Amino acid sequence: MLRCIELGKKGLGRTYPNPMVGSVIVHDDKIIGEGFTSPYGGNHAEVNAISSVRNKLLLKDATIYVSLEPCSHYGKTPPCADLIIKSKIKNVVIGCLDPHEKVAGKGIKRLRDAGCNVEVGILEQECRKHHKRFLTFHEKKRPYIILKWAETADGFIAPANELRANTPEPFWITNKKSRQLVHQWRSEEHAILVGTNTVLSDNPKLNVRDWTGNSPIRIVIDRKLKIPKDYFVFDESVRTIIINSELNKSEENLEYIKSNFKNLAQEISKVLHQKNISSIIIEGGSYTLLHFIKSNLWDEARVFTGTSKFKNGLKAPEISGSYKTEQKVLNDTLTTYYND
Repeated sequence: MLRCIELGKKGLGRTYPNPMVGSVIVHDDKIIGEGFTSPYGGNHAEVNAISSVRNKLLLKDATIYVSLEPCSHYGKTPPCADLIIKSKIKNVVIGCLDPHEKVAGKGIKRLRDAGCNVEVGILEQECRKHHKRFLTFHEKKRPYIILKWAETADGFIAPANELRANTPEPFWITNKKSRQLVHQWRSEEHAILVGTNTVLSDNPKLNVRDWTGNSPIRIVIDRKLKIPKDYFVFDESVRTIIINSELNKSEENLEYIKSNFKNLAQEISKVLHQKNISSIIIEGGSYTLLHFIKSNLWDEARVFTGTSKFKNGLKAPEISGSYKTEQKVLNDTLTTYYND
């Protein structure tokens, strides 16, 4: 099962909105096949694992391990439970249940009704942690929410206006390696969100430049549609959603969604769930971050602390979680808070 989790991680950032499942097939205590979920629309982990077995005659005496309950419905691909039955695999070991309304125990029932020996809950907590994005989306009806910001050694998230240049561009607090790590994170999540002031101040591209992988869907809060149309967020290079109070409109790679802004964090979470977005990294600014912190709508907060000091400016948000971890990224400190 640990190998299933290890394999599943290979799909990080490429399978959404599907879960990044891993699967291993064992015969006589030897792994004879393994696979993980292909990019969305492609094969699921069980299909890839079964396909990788050279001698299919061994399957009838093999055991298939899978980190998440096999699906039992037709989507982009046929049900994995049916393929396991068709392949005559009698022993099935499952890490955790799939809460998707079209599965939710139906895959296990189908396997057992076909005569398979099914064991459920092996390394369940480890599997649930691995599938945290998918499980949060289906159990809490919102995306997995990661807050991210950088603050100075004296606790500021942005400098005073007089320290800024006239041209809108990022004001770096962290080192280059930390910034590269952020781009890696962007490639791993389904979407990225920023507020109006961040866009006006930094004119960010919000894409993946210092890493490889997919750029996330851009979510921009622009209540009064203040952001100039020549800013990078309107270049249509990446799917972009503008949350605003003025209009609903959809263009080729740009969508405007009207909101009443009464409960901002809750509204955005609802909209993202409706758009089938399974995870999001919120990069600011302080006003936007505080909305999610105060609403207790977050799962992780990744906070970089640099070595520079501003002495004055915009104070960084205050946050605490059920536990936290710390690590050094060259001379920066990365603290990750968890809201379990």
